[in-house]
Amino acid sequence: MSLQVFPHFQVIDESDDWLVVDKAAPLIVHPTNRKDEPTLLGGVEQLLSFEISNGATPAVVNRLDRDTSGLVLIAKHRKAASALGSMMENREINKEYLAIVKGWPTRDQWVCDQPIQRAGITRESRIWVRQIVHPEGKACRTTFRVLQRFKREGEAYALILCFPQTGRMHQIRVHLSHDGHPIVGDKLYSGHGEEYVEWMADGWTDGLQTKLHLPRQALHASRLQLAWQGRACDWYAEMPRDMRNFIDALPYCQSKSMIEWSRYEGLI
Repeated sequence: MSLQVFPHFQVIDESDDWLVVDKAAPLIVHPTNRKDEPTLLGGVEQLLSFEISNGATPAVVNRLDRDTSGLVLIAKHRKAASALGSMMENREINKEYLAIVKGWPTRDQWVCDQPIQRAGITRESRIWVRQIVHPEGKACRTTFRVLQRFKREGEAYALILCFPQTGRMHQIRVHLSHDGHPIVGDKLYSGHGEEYVEWMADGWTDGLQTKLHLPRQALHASRLQLAWQGRACDWYAEMPRDMRNFIDALPYCQSKSMIEWSRYEGLI
C-alpha cells in the first residue's frame, strides 16, 4: 500500500487486523485531562471511520510517551488487540529505539537490569510520573549498544541503540539516566526533575534550551518485529529531522565500524 501522511503521523503498514504508524513528537497517544489537543488515537479513529462504523475498535498496543517519536502498533478490533496484547506480555514483539545521550559510554555494549518504581512511593516527589531505580521496584532489563560517539560545541554525546526486554514506564530513560547518560532534551531525567517543573510553570525557555538543547527527549522507536499469521513483520521508522540535525552539525565524530553502522545507515 502507498504511505499515507497525516499532520502528526504517517501510516507505515496496514492489514485487516492492525495499523502501524510513525508518530511525531509531541503528539500524545491518548486523550488526557480533557485537554483539547490532537491525539494519535483521535487521528486513527478518523482514518478508520468506515471500519469503526462497521464494528472496529482501535486499540494502541505499544504506547509511546508524548515526546517520544516512532512506531506505534494499533489493533483494529478486539480479537487482534487481545492477541497482540498477549504477544507484548510474552515478549514476542521485539522493539528497538534510537537515543541521543550526553557523554561517551565507556563500553560499546552493556545491560542495565535495575528495578524501577515511582519516585513518590518511597519519598516525597513533586512529579507524579517520575520513576526511579529502587531495589523494591519492578524488575526490568534494557540492553544498550553505542552506534556513534560525537562532539557538538565541545560537549560529548553518543547515539545509542536500545533494546528493552521489559516494558516499564520510562524504562529506557530511567536506565540511561541511572547509568550517567541522560537523553538529550529529557526534562524528567536530565537531573532530578527541576527542568520538568520549570517547563510546566513557564513553558520552553531560553534557560531550558541552554540546558536541554532539544524541547523533547531525543528518543525514537525505530523498529518493531513480530510474527503475525505466518508473516514475519519487520518495520522501520527513519530518525526524525530534529534528531538528525542534532547529529549532523558535527565538528568531530567518532563512529563505530561501518559493518555495524550499515544496518542503520538509512535511519540517519
